[in-house]
Amino acid sequence: MSHEDANSGRTQSLFERLIQSNDPLLGQIDRNAKSLLQSALGKLDVVSREEFDAQTAVLQRTRQRLETLEQQIEALSNALERPTEP
Repeated sequence: MSHEDANSGRTQSLFERLIQSNDPLLGQIDRNAKSLLQSALGKLDVVSREEFDAQTAVLQRTRQRLETLEQQIEALSNALERPTEP
């Protein structure tokens, strides 16, 4: 058994005993782990799901508006190209 395997086994055993004992230390570890994770995520360039959904909706409305404007420009361009009858 390698040194890493032995350490992994001891760590797993320690966590299992800690969970079974309902030790207050477990709550502290949990809080610290959550805090560490939140801090790490805060440093990343990520957005919340709500912000992502809001930006997706804005993009969709913008695309629809762009398509409408393109159609209007095409209609005006066609109208200018048609010869007028005297």
